[in-house]
Amino acid sequence: MSNQELLKAVTVKAEKWLTPQYDETTRSEVKKMLDSDDKTELIESFYKDLEFGTGGLRGIMGAGSNRMNKYTVGAATQGLANYLKDCFKEEDQISVVVGHDVRNNSRNFAELTADIFSANGIKVYLFDGPCPTPEVSYAIRKLGCQSGVMITASHNPKEYNGYKAYWSDGAQMIAPHDVKTIEYVNGITSVDQIKFTPNKNLIVEIGKDIDKLFLEDIHKLSLDPEADKRHHDMKIVYTPIHGTGKRLMYDSLKMWGFDNVIHVEEQDIQSGDFPTVVSPNPENSEAMTMAVEKAKETGASLVLASDPDADRVGLVVRDKAGNYQLVNGNQICMLLLYYIITKNAEKNLLNGSEYCVKTIVTTEAIKRIADKNNVKCFDCYTGFKWIADVIRNLESTSRYIGGGEESYGFLAETFVRDKDSISANSLIAECAAWAADKGMNLYELLVNIYAEYGFSRERGVSVVRPGKSGADEIVAMMKNYRENPPKELAGSPVTCIKDYLDLNCKNLKTGEVEKLDFPTTSNVLQFFTEAGDKVSIRPSGTEPKIKFYVEVREDMKSVDEYENLVIKAEAHIDQVLKELGV
Repeated sequence: MSNQELLKAVTVKAEKWLTPQYDETTRSEVKKMLDSDDKTELIESFYKDLEFGTGGLRGIMGAGSNRMNKYTVGAATQGLANYLKDCFKEEDQISVVVGHDVRNNSRNFAELTADIFSANGIKVYLFDGPCPTPEVSYAIRKLGCQSGVMITASHNPKEYNGYKAYWSDGAQMIAPHDVKTIEYVNGITSVDQIKFTPNKNLIVEIGKDIDKLFLEDIHKLSLDPEADKRHHDMKIVYTPIHGTGKRLMYDSLKMWGFDNVIHVEEQDIQSGDFPTVVSPNPENSEAMTMAVEKAKETGASLVLASDPDADRVGLVVRDKAGNYQLVNGNQICMLLLYYIITKNAEKNLLNGSEYCVKTIVTTEAIKRIADKNNVKCFDCYTGFKWIADVIRNLESTSRYIGGGEESYGFLAETFVRDKDSISANSLIAECAAWAADKGMNLYELLVNIYAEYGFSRERGVSVVRPGKSGADEIVAMMKNYRENPPKELAGSPVTCIKDYLDLNCKNLKTGEVEKLDFPTTSNVLQFFTEAGDKVSIRPSGTEPKIKFYVEVREDMKSVDEYENLVIKAEAHIDQVLKELGV
């Protein structure tokens, strides 16, 4: 399609948004785009419909079919309501939970969602204010609901918002419900199909009662309460980065016995503008700067954080030289699973039925730890809905002890079916107390784990390509990697290629091809080298980016080699990325 054809198509589409079906504010925004000499915003807002994908909706807020607004959220909710009414006809009263984060418009979108559900005869448990994403998952299960929605764009920039849809088990939907919901949402082709007039009698506000139950269940995960008591005054800095973690995290740490938790007061302020950070993402060191400064001021050795919807964790520890080091998501997952497995072993609770779960792009060190301790380790696709799927399939025969992914997500419990920073941060604090009993801090514990189970280093790189041209470029990049895969990386031959788009695993030494045992296909490509390195390439399903995950191995003979090995491994990763053209 030529630029002129595209402009003509989006103009016709946008003009339909000038009709009386749409509110005056929306019509005004659209007219402004149509009248502007620069048509970039018009094209970006209307060149496609904001897709209700397997993870729900996520997009920039504003008027237009490709934006998060009253009408795209309304269509998503009406489609989901229609599907629920078809799936649960035998229920006397279908019910859902609706929660939201601190983002601009999140409360409005949550109330809109509740109104539309109620207009369709569905009972709604609406949180009384911003709440963590895992608490929505918890409430769905606790209240026996059939579905739920969390209004959040996670750690995305402030211009974004999103809509996560959950099923009755508290997990984000997978087949067949995700595909079917998409069909029902796509069936909403006119604003007239959306029931906006609420039945307020069907909307029930929830809050403190669920908070109390959730925190009590999280506290049951404690594996060493005596260590918590011994180190109750350990200095811990925590920041919610302006988000929903403030609702529960301080109370959880207090319940676990930690009474010296230090606030970053400026970041306790809940704001969708995220005024103290460029990006509210604990993966980025910049987002942790104020918390680290607070740790330096107070002498704290441990810094904890959560992202705006409090599902992802952030962790900074002090090394032996006194410097503060950001711990990456792979290392957080590794630390927590090591701690949980070790404490279970100490208590003689391991009987061979235990298992953990990691995603295919997460460090292989976790599998080494699990294997050595006779704990099964399952791989799954990126996203906690897949970890939840493994839990669902095994809950009657095996015991889940933890799972996580490299993107700073961890789940220690089964009463939630999404990543949970509240339980994860509580366990990290306890792990630090347990390590202190052994004369170590978390940095030293991490080095010891590498010395025992083998050293590896990981790095994730996201290449952002916004808009239609960016989406086309990402498609071309994946096509090129498939048709022209590297023969070697950093001097080591590529020995295996896994392509999850056709579920083929090709051994380049023998030429043999095996089928990968996964429930569905996914647009992910992996290269494995003779040296033990792993490269994963995956376009994001929710953001305009393509992600590269690189894990390299180095030989570690003692803990004294750690710092030098980190430098060597970082250069190793640089070389791999350069050869991939990143």
